[in-house]
Amino acid sequence: MNDQPRRRPRRTPAAGSAPGNPGRGGTSGRPYRRPQKDPVRVLAFEALRAVDERDAYANLVLPPLLRKAREDGEFDARDAALTTELVYGTLRRQGTYDAIIAACVDRPLREVDPPVLDVLSLGAHQLLGTRIPTHAAVSASVELARVVLGDGRAKFVNAVLRRIASDDLDGWLERVAPPYDKDPEAHLAVVHSHPRWIVSALWDALGGGSAGIEDLLAADNERPEVTLVARPGRATPDELLAAVGDEAAAPGRWSPYAVRLTEGGEPAALEAVREGRAGVQDEGSQLVALALANAPLEGEDRRWLDGCAGPGGKAALLAALAARRDAALLAAEKQPHRARLVGRALAGNPGPYQVIAADGTRPPWRPGTFDRVLVDVPCTGLGALRRRPEARWRRRPEDLAGFAPLQRGLLREALAAVRIGGVVGYATCSPHPAETRAVVEDVLKGRGGPAAEAEWIDARPLLPGVPALGEGPDIQLWPHLHGTDAMYLALLRRTG
Repeated sequence: MNDQPRRRPRRTPAAGSAPGNPGRGGTSGRPYRRPQKDPVRVLAFEALRAVDERDAYANLVLPPLLRKAREDGEFDARDAALTTELVYGTLRRQGTYDAIIAACVDRPLREVDPPVLDVLSLGAHQLLGTRIPTHAAVSASVELARVVLGDGRAKFVNAVLRRIASDDLDGWLERVAPPYDKDPEAHLAVVHSHPRWIVSALWDALGGGSAGIEDLLAADNERPEVTLVARPGRATPDELLAAVGDEAAAPGRWSPYAVRLTEGGEPAALEAVREGRAGVQDEGSQLVALALANAPLEGEDRRWLDGCAGPGGKAALLAALAARRDAALLAAEKQPHRARLVGRALAGNPGPYQVIAADGTRPPWRPGTFDRVLVDVPCTGLGALRRRPEARWRRRPEDLAGFAPLQRGLLREALAAVRIGGVVGYATCSPHPAETRAVVEDVLKGRGGPAAEAEWIDARPLLPGVPALGEGPDIQLWPHLHGTDAMYLALLRRTG
């Protein structure tokens, strides 16, 4: 499978392919029928266009579109659920559907107009990834094409989708995926819809061998549960469970503050979430904050720092934990607009805290100021592909080198910011070795800068009950093993 994503050309339609009304009666002599607008599929198409044209993220684009559709009276809950499935399902399986569509057209995909390819992908997902009947999937997609592309290109969509409908997903994969025994990475890339370089990187992160890689790739393509956090001292999991109902929620698997919305639902409908006493936070993110807060510490434990605090989930949990110990949290975020998000997340926290816009690689605080420091560094985000499926097609291997200096710089400054005997947590939402242990080892050994005087802390005992944490002393969480994002955490104690 080609590692290049389908960066479809943003160009005007070719001559002769522009949408238009063929006139009453058309060329066939049949009466012209106006296309029937299906609000669900039109909105799904608009979301995909925003993702493609503006490099937007579906989790940011889709909610306001759905909210407006509900306010306008166009959508009910079932419509919103179907739209969400069409958008996220199409994005998750984009690589697979591209390979199938490519086998059904007579030109390279890069020569297919981007809006046409979006309609074809939506149709392919309905045919191969849902229980929508074949005739309904084809007819609905052709009607969508008539509405957003015009009658001329709708005929092309109809022809391609009828070819796709000639087989099921397993049959198509046998035809378009390279044999596993000849090229296992290319096979997995097509079958599980990941760029080949990401398949290779994840395989390496798992330690090689065949165990786990298919389970991990499959987990990336599953819709994740929404997980809430009851911020300590402000809300309890029992309160959230009672508000949601036992039939639609369950306690977290690992975090004592987590509640999983097993049937979906709208978190903002909960009073505790609206008031900021609870929030949406992946359980892996909660575990990172808890491990740092629970790391053994001698001496004072009064000053905590979140050095990369945006958008504020970990900072809000740390602030609540700090308040219970009469400790104060400083939350720093480089981007002012993200610092404002942190401020909103921490609003109402009972303990002392401060939010500032500051660059953690050029900090305004004095060295040795803090007792506990967390840096959840910017990264490729390969650990959250199930939440942001479009990210897998945007990232490149060279992005790793782009993040490397920043990650090392943030960790060096975090170790300088903590007092001797204090604890630093280095976290990232990526399992790629170049963004995890390699960063910590380089900083400790002085590669690219002065060596840090620090020692590893075994983080595994700080997450009691969580299985499969590896050989330590750092920890790597996995979607297929823990049901969390693939968060990484290393804990370090400054020794000099």
